[in-house]
Amino acid sequence: MATALPLKKKDFVSDQDVRWCPGCGDYAILAAIQKTMPTLGIPKEKFMFVSGIGCSSRFPYYMNTYGFHTIHGRAPALATGIKCTNPELMVWMITGDGDGLSIGGNHLLHVLRRNVDINILLFNNRIYGLTKGQYSPTSEVGKVTKSTPLGSIDAPLNPLRFALASEATFVARTYDTDVKHMSEVFEQAAAHKGVSFIEILQNCVIFNDGAFEEQVSKKVRQDKLLYLEDGKPMTFGKGGTSGLRINGFDLETVSWAEGEEVPADVVVHNASADNSTLAYLLSQFDDPLPMGVFRRVQRPTYDEAINAQVEFAKSKKPADLASLYRSGANTWTVS
Repeated sequence: MATALPLKKKDFVSDQDVRWCPGCGDYAILAAIQKTMPTLGIPKEKFMFVSGIGCSSRFPYYMNTYGFHTIHGRAPALATGIKCTNPELMVWMITGDGDGLSIGGNHLLHVLRRNVDINILLFNNRIYGLTKGQYSPTSEVGKVTKSTPLGSIDAPLNPLRFALASEATFVARTYDTDVKHMSEVFEQAAAHKGVSFIEILQNCVIFNDGAFEEQVSKKVRQDKLLYLEDGKPMTFGKGGTSGLRINGFDLETVSWAEGEEVPADVVVHNASADNSTLAYLLSQFDDPLPMGVFRRVQRPTYDEAINAQVEFAKSKKPADLASLYRSGANTWTVS
């Protein structure tokens, strides 16, 4: 038998013209995914990309894999069905802050709590881009848009807090201008057994340019971002001379002189903690803004449980659909 050649990035590039605005952060996310997929050691025909509606949801067209462009907010339902009926597939669900957290919020909640073994990428640009610049569920209070000319009065939804409260077993954050970090997070999500939720901070150059510039620009990211590493102290800043410690029920920053040892009270990250308290505290912190894996725990998956239940039911009584159709009050005559 011929040995399959190793896959490369180009194997995942489709023949479709990529139709995003020049400079859109979606290009970098697409590149990171196409770079990551060959490293997973999975045949190309085992990948499935599912999306809803929005700029991000064009994603399946640009991946040379199986794909399904569904309807607004319903990608979680389709992704659940696909994974349950074909467990061998690695399913990636692509959504945005509008598609996933507005009309799709209810569906997203249930796919997270059920722990379906799929990977969810939520592109967060704090705006509705496809429909030309209305405010979204993650827009800041006071945000002036075409649909909020006097400023938004809605409290913004925090995607990570939403995922943690829904008991997601893998929760992470990355951003579009760091392809290396995105790829590392995607690899960790792919290796996780259970639902993976990744918020990707993504810039919309046309309708919300610079949405996260105060945290992720090259000029400030050293002091404004905290890269989470399991088993290591939470340090940041030039020379790693600042960190986070717990004060009562809150996190606070602490600094020390260059050359000094990291203080003993600086928190050591533990993404696999039994409870989600630390991950939840981190999800509320924004200066510095944590990046990486917040939570990673194991729990039985929905797709395995439902298939085991089906097999059990079949073993108890062999299915005879024809007899069921013709039994008792289940038949009637139309005249």
